Amino acid sequence: MKFGLYLSTQWPEGADISFELENMIEQVRVARDNGFSSVWMGQHYMVAPMQMMQVMPLMARLAAEGKGMTFGTAVVLLSMLNPAVVAEEAATLDWITEGNFILGVGMGYRDEEFQTLGVPKNQRVGRLEEGIEVIRRLWTEDRVDHRGKYFTVDGLGSSIKPKRPGGPPIWLGGQVPAAVARAAQLGDAWMAAPTDSVRRVAQCLETFQQALAQTGRPMPESMPITRECCVRGTKSEALDVCRAALLDKYNAYASWGAAGSGEKANTFADAFDDFMANRFIIADEAEAEDEFLRYRHDLGINTFILRMSWIGLKQKEMLKTIEHVGRISARIS
Repeated sequence: MKFGLYLSTQWPEGADISFELENMIEQVRVARDNGFSSVWMGQHYMVAPMQMMQVMPLMARLAAEGKGMTFGTAVVLLSMLNPAVVAEEAATLDWITEGNFILGVGMGYRDEEFQTLGVPKNQRVGRLEEGIEVIRRLWTEDRVDHRGKYFTVDGLGSSIKPKRPGGPPIWLGGQVPAAVARAAQLGDAWMAAPTDSVRRVAQCLETFQQALAQTGRPMPESMPITRECCVRGTKSEALDVCRAALLDKYNAYASWGAAGSGEKANTFADAFDDFMANRFIIADEAEAEDEFLRYRHDLGINTFILRMSWIGLKQKEMLKTIEHVGRISARIS
């Protein structure tokens, strides 16, 4: 069983980004020292008045603090981007991380991002699928001739190939059956989202396994899931520490229209405790350990990508959860 740290890379207007960068550096170092095997970050554009650092350059900086750790995107918004750019950035990160990079990709959902980047939202499925094809070819072929519906590569080769032959694993996000099946057909793993309930994850994994069987591909070695996580001496203490920050986070998701994030922001608070119960790991250490083991036993999950920091939560509180999970990891990994 492996544990990964999902970094929160969004901050409110006026936040000192230099200070927040130092916090992230400390988080990676503490995670490394507590047995975490990976570090993850997401991507969005045009989130003002919020501030958000872009994932690829930020990951290159933080990789220097996590020698031997895997670094992954969860996720890059591939549907909005040119796959040649993503292929070369990912190959560069594969070298920087000494062959320990994972490219997690997704489609995105915010209208503002599609509009600003000049991509019709109704093209996102086709652009994602074709983009993955182009990336894999650029990683493995010296010269690529590709004339697709959305992208053209006219007999050219990538400026840099990945360190690993064949390139980094490509993991796909997605929460509807078609997206889960697509992950089985095109990717190396499916990434369950923190908004997916345990029941929903089970249903999606069944879809994933059926799609794999149809393609004849074996089950992947990594079965990842993303969860919000706060661990303390008691469950009540853990809830007291994180509830307000998590509610703010998911109100923001709801206002953006994120799938599975709940009701409209002005009514979400009433249902939030029920929403958390079957999705987040908020517990004392023994309960959290049982939760991790249950995911492994019932669903076959072996890679936990845990977000433990949200706007409004102090650094010292986040680091406490890393240390609690580190002790759990030492017992059950």
